Amino acid sequence: MPTKKTTETKKRTQDTLQIKIKELEDTLQQLRQELKEKNDKYLRALADYQNYEKRMEKELSCREEQLKKKYLTELLDFQELLKQAYADTSPKEGLKLLIQNFDKFFEKEGITYIECKGKPFDHTLHHALSVIEKDECTDGEIVEEVKKGYMLGEKLLRPSQVIVVKKKDETP
Repeated sequence: MPTKKTTETKKRTQDTLQIKIKELEDTLQQLRQELKEKNDKYLRALADYQNYEKRMEKELSCREEQLKKKYLTELLDFQELLKQAYADTSPKEGLKLLIQNFDKFFEKEGITYIECKGKPFDHTLHHALSVIEKDECTDGEIVEEVKKGYMLGEKLLRPSQVIVVKKKDETP
């Protein structure tokens, strides 16, 4: 038969276990609440990010459209000038006007010509199409420009296509 002491010990152990169970249930409930809050925050952040992506996509599309409109408007002006030059009895004057307008347009857009003839070859600005050997010359000097190169501000838009000179080898 169980003694009074054994019964009391069992009772205390049961009470302690019930307290522990209650604490664990409270902790579990608290963790569930925290998880729900964090999940809500995550879903809000995800929705904000998706809205941001859509807004940026729309903004980019709008910018592209504005840029396209700007350049197409410029091209319309050039087309009209070409038609006028074609209709002119002295096309040379019309072509001169057209070239002047292109030059103004390039200047406005920050496009500059790369001076290269007589200068040393620079692989960052020039594309060598061929090398010519000569007796009296400076090695690596550009002697002919086949196609003009251009800069857009400080960035290369198109490299100059050039012919470079190389000193003739004196050894027989």
